[in-house]
Amino acid sequence: TTTLSLQQKHPKDFPQLKNDTFLRAARGEETEHVPVWCMRQAGRYLPEFREFRAGKDFFDTCRSPEACCELTLQPLRRFPFDAAIIFSDILVVPQAMGMDVQMVAGKGPTFPEPLKEPEDLQRLQVKVDVEKELGYVFKAITLTRHKIEGKVPLIGFTGAPWTLMSYMIEGGGSNTHSKAKRWLYRHPEASHMLLKMLTDVVVEYLLGQVAAGAQALQVFESHAGILGPVQFKDFSLPYLRDIARRVKDKLKEKGQDVPMIVFAKDAHYGLEDLSQSYYEVVGLDWTIDPRSARERTGGRVSLQGNMDPCALYSPKECISDIVRKMLEGFGTRGYIANLGHGLYPDMDPENVGTFVEAVHQHSIQMNKQV
Repeated sequence: TTTLSLQQKHPKDFPQLKNDTFLRAARGEETEHVPVWCMRQAGRYLPEFREFRAGKDFFDTCRSPEACCELTLQPLRRFPFDAAIIFSDILVVPQAMGMDVQMVAGKGPTFPEPLKEPEDLQRLQVKVDVEKELGYVFKAITLTRHKIEGKVPLIGFTGAPWTLMSYMIEGGGSNTHSKAKRWLYRHPEASHMLLKMLTDVVVEYLLGQVAAGAQALQVFESHAGILGPVQFKDFSLPYLRDIARRVKDKLKEKGQDVPMIVFAKDAHYGLEDLSQSYYEVVGLDWTIDPRSARERTGGRVSLQGNMDPCALYSPKECISDIVRKMLEGFGTRGYIANLGHGLYPDMDPENVGTFVEAVHQHSIQMNKQV
């Protein structure tokens, strides 16, 4: 790798932003077209991504700012996305707290020594120096902000406390999350203690990402749907709100303001609450009807989502139709088009292109008719 120029190491003098459609939509302002990006747009569905990642350890890649930058930029060379999201992983946070996480081929993320009982919390680093432990993410963000040349805004992200907690206890992915949920029922105090520890790290981590150059932030509560409404209100929502409030307060002190997105997958029962949680944008999965989401969020927030990723297996002409109906449901204002979950590895990049183009074309048409 070439030595980085001094300028590319510093989070200042970034190239000027040319396309702020995504940021304007996040704030509910008018836009010429509906902005669009995809969760996991830097992913295995791209042959160039697979080629670049071949034979390399996943977390080694995450720790290389140059690699993260390249993977973040790949989809932008192919598609006219309106935003980029930094290539990283939500599990870098448990790693920063002292847990070992490995990416096992065919199995996914694995914790060789998950948390089993409350006394295991003593193994975790309480005061995490995010600069020291997660500085590689900040460096990746700064480098990418320079290399993206102002083309589109760069989104930083984190996993939410409950989702991270469930991984740390389950030791990996799970269908029932019963080990983690057992903690919520059996060890509620220890659960809150762990969630508070995670929240503190996440707040610092997000602030570090903004300082490094992130122009928006997304909080992924990927495992919200495994909780019922009562547990969600107890063990997820308060921490989601705390994160947004604390990040915004700190940024305000510096005269900064970046839009924040909360994506609580399958938490359809929590839509009203999420729309009153200090986030500008609420991300939706594909199980929610766009019109009802608009009604239930009462114009308080912008919405992001929510095409079923599997719709990308459709013939091209059908994708365009599905997109049009989705846009009609959401309307073109205060709306960011996305999928209801990440792209899957076996998807055809051409169909992703069709999706992006359809969002732009249909929304321009619809805006002309208003």
